[in-house]
Amino acid sequence: MDAVFEEEQAHLSETYAKLLAIRDEVRGQLEGDLAEALEDKENLFDELTRDFSADIQLETLTELEALNRIIEGYNLSADINTEKLRRTEVLLRAPYFAKVRLQFPQGGQPKDIYIGAAGMTDDKRRHFIVDWRSPVAEVYYNQANGPTSYEANGRTIQVNLLLRRQFDITRDKLNACFDTTVAIEDPLLLKSLTARHSARLGAITATIQKEQNEVIRHRDVPALLVQGIAGSGKTSVLLQRIAYLFYKERDNLDPGDVFLITPNPVFGRYIDNVLPDMGESNPAILTWDDLMARLGLAGRGIGKMEDLSIFRAIDEGLGRASLDRDDFCDIRLGAEKVLSAASARASFDKFDHLPLGPHRSTLAIEDMQEKVAQRILRLSKDEDEQDALLELSTEEQIAIFGQVVLPLGDEELPERTRQWLAWRYREVDRMIEEGAWLRLDRFGRRLLGKETLDAAEWLYLRLALLGGGQRRARYVMIDEVQDYTLPQLAVLARYFPQAHFLMLGDQNQAVRKGTADFRDIRRLFEEAVGSVDECSLNISYRSSPEITALFCKLLPPDQRVKAESVQRPGEAPVIIEEADPAAYEDALRQAVRAAAAEGGLSALIANSRSRARGLAQMLEGEPLHLLPEDGELPGEGVVLLDVKLAKGLEFDRVIVPDVQEGAFPDEPLRRHRLYTAISRATQHLTLLANGRLAELLR
Repeated sequence: MDAVFEEEQAHLSETYAKLLAIRDEVRGQLEGDLAEALEDKENLFDELTRDFSADIQLETLTELEALNRIIEGYNLSADINTEKLRRTEVLLRAPYFAKVRLQFPQGGQPKDIYIGAAGMTDDKRRHFIVDWRSPVAEVYYNQANGPTSYEANGRTIQVNLLLRRQFDITRDKLNACFDTTVAIEDPLLLKSLTARHSARLGAITATIQKEQNEVIRHRDVPALLVQGIAGSGKTSVLLQRIAYLFYKERDNLDPGDVFLITPNPVFGRYIDNVLPDMGESNPAILTWDDLMARLGLAGRGIGKMEDLSIFRAIDEGLGRASLDRDDFCDIRLGAEKVLSAASARASFDKFDHLPLGPHRSTLAIEDMQEKVAQRILRLSKDEDEQDALLELSTEEQIAIFGQVVLPLGDEELPERTRQWLAWRYREVDRMIEEGAWLRLDRFGRRLLGKETLDAAEWLYLRLALLGGGQRRARYVMIDEVQDYTLPQLAVLARYFPQAHFLMLGDQNQAVRKGTADFRDIRRLFEEAVGSVDECSLNISYRSSPEITALFCKLLPPDQRVKAESVQRPGEAPVIIEEADPAAYEDALRQAVRAAAAEGGLSALIANSRSRARGLAQMLEGEPLHLLPEDGELPGEGVVLLDVKLAKGLEFDRVIVPDVQEGAFPDEPLRRHRLYTAISRATQHLTLLANGRLAELLR
């Protein structure tokens, strides 16, 4: 292996030198382009006519247009070079992590392909590093030598995989290399799994396993539902799936088209570095509460609905209901009444041959917007409005029109005034679009016979009556999907009407009453989007075999058989039973001190938020940090948090208190809470019972 190691180190050194040269060249191009752009800008401004008299105006505007085209050219060049520099800097951390040797059917010498976190070409436009998301890289993740294939440009390419080699690399230093064929013997994976955990989730690009890869590269479908046991890498797979979609649709998918719904703010911050570390921008990462706050529904609460009966009542009721005069209201811009309630009602009644719903509302909204457009057209001929336009500063003109437009001839003045008024009234168009002309709460209370509408009811009613929602969204990813109620998921399906959904979760981590099970989720999305594909992740990469075996005891019998761990054998969980409260408290303090002394990131996980606060008071003075509900994990130490906040996180050491008989009877929610808490641990687990250990764990 020494000869192989030396050969690979030589290749790494050569590759690293190429990357350094590319980095320096791109930096030089960026600096040169910037200097050249500034010089051209100064020269062109010096030579600019700046004469807007009638006979010279056309020449001046032509010069301005030429200047704009030059600036756009520099911007395009800068964007291309900035992207290349970003990829280069990602690769300089570790140029690649794997190599495959492929024999193609047409014969010739076998081809070595090096796979990295991003792709890079040389000066002859040949790839010397291939992006892990490229079609050919899939043969690496299939994890089996011999005849195989991959899809590229609509064709199936047959190849023979002769070698699959992994690398452990730090910048230009080769630490180790391994030739592997099966995941269970994956040395790079095992090294990654035994590393200490931190406040941030790391990328798993180099260690994606076959069953994970099947989810990441799954064909694009309306909905994909993934059930995975604790520690199976669901969240990492979700993020890799996003990165894969960005690569596959790099010409037409923007981060603004993707929404990632996370269970809590702590979890959002835990994952927010993964995609940037792979050279991709984060999509919108938000919780259900964040989304409601964006829509002005923060104070309404989640409600207590567990089924869709209210939504069915809304859908059925709209077919019989009507809007009365007092359901309409004025639309104002500041003190100015732009559209009266009577005018809005007239637009709506114009289509009274149609039932209430998005079609009728869309026609009424278009009619209202046309009324505003006619108002703007009338005002554009008003001398006072035209005079106000002529008084705009240069900065205001550029902000409104994107260029300097003054002075104007008599023929242009009304049109420019109309454009300016359209810009001024742009907020009115948005208000009409969003239904600001309607007292929705008033109508909803009457329709449903309720005193108030919670956030889900209000939003569903708005979507059922007016349509709309976030139509730009192309992908919506929901992590910990088992934590949502059916009404919440129904709202999300309707709010993102054009999106494809990826939903990941673990039915056995449903720790709240009334949340949806996977059968209901499947039925809901079959009705909402047409079809649902399903995948399973049954291998735990997080926990040692001993910890995995313990939390698997809490699974239904049919799932226990499928679950397995790939970690090396470790320590057996420590179980402490203390009937005396003082002895129990002392044992808990000792466990916290031992975890703190070991270093790394550890957790004391309580059954509820109130119990977490009680433990914080009990253990005052110990090296322990109570994590706020909207807080951020520290880099190391012992954090105290409740099981809901711990969802999706993992720790080197976990302490679970209060696992005595009375606290954990054999019923689903308690079983799920215990399973969730135990499965946060990777290597070390301590269970403490104030009395006899719960029967669930015996």
